[in-house]
Amino acid sequence: MMRLPFFYGWIIVVVTFVTMAIGVNARTAFSLFFPPIVDEFGWERGVTAGAFSFGFLVSGAVSPLIGRLMDRSGPRAVMELGVALMAGGLLLAPLTTQPWHLYLTIGVMVGAGSVCLGYSGQSLFLPNWFNRRRGLAMGLAFAGVGIGSITLLPWVQLMIEQTGWRTACTAMGILILVVLAPINLLLRKRPEDIGLEPDGDAAPSASAKPISNIVDPKWAGTDWTLKRALRTARFWWISLGYFCGLYIWYAVQVHQTKYLLDIGFSPSVAVWALGAVSLLGIPGQIWLGHLSDRLGREWIWAASCLGFAICFAALIALKSFPTLILVYVMVFAQGALGYGLTSIMGAVVLEIFQGKHYGSIFGTVMLAALAGGAAGPWVTGLLHDLSRSYTIAFAIGIGVSVLSAVAIWQAAPGKVRAVAGQLHRIQARTSAS
Repeated sequence: MMRLPFFYGWIIVVVTFVTMAIGVNARTAFSLFFPPIVDEFGWERGVTAGAFSFGFLVSGAVSPLIGRLMDRSGPRAVMELGVALMAGGLLLAPLTTQPWHLYLTIGVMVGAGSVCLGYSGQSLFLPNWFNRRRGLAMGLAFAGVGIGSITLLPWVQLMIEQTGWRTACTAMGILILVVLAPINLLLRKRPEDIGLEPDGDAAPSASAKPISNIVDPKWAGTDWTLKRALRTARFWWISLGYFCGLYIWYAVQVHQTKYLLDIGFSPSVAVWALGAVSLLGIPGQIWLGHLSDRLGREWIWAASCLGFAICFAALIALKSFPTLILVYVMVFAQGALGYGLTSIMGAVVLEIFQGKHYGSIFGTVMLAALAGGAAGPWVTGLLHDLSRSYTIAFAIGIGVSVLSAVAIWQAAPGKVRAVAGQLHRIQARTSAS
C-alpha cells in the first residue's frame, strides 16, 4: 500500500465517523417515518412501533453472529453486509401495505444492518488501530452519530413534509448505497494487515525493548476463546455493566420527552432538550474518550454513569421544581457525561479479552447490552403504568447507574492492560523489581 503522510488509522476513523453518522441515524429516522405511516394506514401505534422494537430484538440476536463474521472475514465483509441489509430494508419499506412488511424491512433488515454499521460493528475492529489514543479515536469516530442527528434528520423531516415518507425512505436507502458502500472498502481489520503498527508508531527494533502495557502477563497471555471467556467472572461483570449502561441510556432517551410534557413544559423545550443532549454528546464523547487514555477506562465509565445518575435525579426533582435550570443540568449531565459510555465500550472488552476471538466475545457481550437497551424503556414504562408516576422508575435508574459503574470496576480492564497515561506506573514497578 502507498505510504501516506499521516497514519492510515485516521482514515479508518473518518470512514467510521461517516458510517455512524448515516447508518445509526438511518435507523433513528424511524421516529420521523412513524407519524405519517400511522396516519396513512390507521394501524394501532403499538403494532406500528413494534417494528422498531422487533428490530431491537433482531439486533440482539445477530450480534454474536456479526462478531464471529468479523473474526473470520474482517470489517469490509461486515460493513458491506450492513450496507446491503439497511439499504435494502429502506428501499423496500415504501412498498409496505401490511404491518408484516414493516416488520420485515424496518425490523429485520434495518435492525440487522444497524448492528453492522453501528456501535457494535465499529467496536469490533476500530480499537485495534490505536493503543495510546484508543479512547480519543473512538470518541472522534462515534461523534459522527451526533453530527448526523443534527444534519441528516432535519433533512429527512423536510423531505417527509414536502414529498412524503416513501420518498424520504427511498432517499435514505440510496444515500447509504452511494456513500457507505464505496468508502467502507477502505477498511482493514488491524494496522499489521498493511504493515503498520498501532497509532502509526515505528516497528520496534531488535535492540530496543518495547514498553509493554501488560499488567497481568498470565491473563494477557491466555488464548481467549468465547468458551473460556464465559467461564470468567470478568466476562459476566462486563455483561452486567453493559446491560445496565444501555438500560439507563434508553430509559431516559425514550421517556424524557413525554415526561417533560407531562410536568408542564412546552413541546419546544422538550424537543430542544432531546436535541441538546445529542449535541453535547459530541464534545462529551471526544473529551471523555481522550481522558480515558490518561486515567483509565474504569474512571470514565464511572463518570458517565454518574452523569446518568445526576440526570435521573434532576428528572425526579423537576416534578416538584419545574425550572429550566434543572432541565439544563439534566441535559448537560446526560449528554456531556453520560454519552461517554460509547467511546470506551470496545476498549474495555478488547483490553481484557484481546485476541483473535475478540469479535465473538464482544458480540456476545453486546447481546447483554442490547437486552438492557430493550429492558430500560419497557421497565420504565411499566413502572409508570403501575404507579402513575415516573419517580420510582427514575430512582431505580439511579441504582442501575451505580450498579453499572461497580460492575466495570470489578471487571477492572486496567488490571490487565494499562492505558497510555498509566504506563509510568508499570515502568516504576519494573524498575523497582
